[in-house]
Amino acid sequence: MLRTEQLTLRIADRTLCDRLEADFNAGENWVILGANGSGKTTLLHALAGLRQPEAGRVMLDHTPLRDMPSRRRALRLGVLFQDFESAFPATVIETVLTGRHPHLQRWQWESVEDYSVAEAALEATGLAGFAQRPLTTLSGGERRRVEIAALLAQNAPLCLLDEPTNHLDLHHQVRILELLAARAARPGHVNIFVLHDINLAARFGTHGILLFDHGECLHGPMSDVLTRPNLERLYHCRLREIHADGGRWYLPD
Repeated sequence: MLRTEQLTLRIADRTLCDRLEADFNAGENWVILGANGSGKTTLLHALAGLRQPEAGRVMLDHTPLRDMPSRRRALRLGVLFQDFESAFPATVIETVLTGRHPHLQRWQWESVEDYSVAEAALEATGLAGFAQRPLTTLSGGERRRVEIAALLAQNAPLCLLDEPTNHLDLHHQVRILELLAARAARPGHVNIFVLHDINLAARFGTHGILLFDHGECLHGPMSDVLTRPNLERLYHCRLREIHADGGRWYLPD
């Protein structure tokens, strides 16, 4: 579905990603991991076509992403940004309905079906009954779930999510990641996350990209890349590896 070809990203004199060759296929949950400032968000934006790489390209459905018309791209690819700012007063349902814009013709109003999709997304994110609430009355975690509901309403097969667990408590972190992982299991769907929590990445990720210093990237199945030596080099600290419930978990040592 999505592919990078010799993708190189730089900021000033720093190389964040050097000649990355990766295929993101249906049914996969990819997690991008790295220390602060390593380029996780920059890479996600490049994969979404929001930042031009210094070299290489991103392909979506065998077409260079930069050559794809914006509406067609929005029907195939959705993005959850790290932070969301609304310039205008809006209710929850108005915000979630923005996810339906790629499906509408110019000057077309939302249909009963669009409202039904938006309401289903609110219910899926635990926000049933919030439709008429102004965004300004919500907590940070509730607003984050509204943003995720808008992404779900967009119904794009490929979702790029920058720290989707921002502001969420433990219960909602797990619930939202379970929801997104189940979505990726549908035919023709794939997720690419930026996460900071190693253990959530280990639990929900099928594949990973580790962004080291000086543009070095390591990517592949999570069982191969998520090892203690790799993580200690990635985060520049010692970790304790715990084996429990058939999995490997990591804590600072």
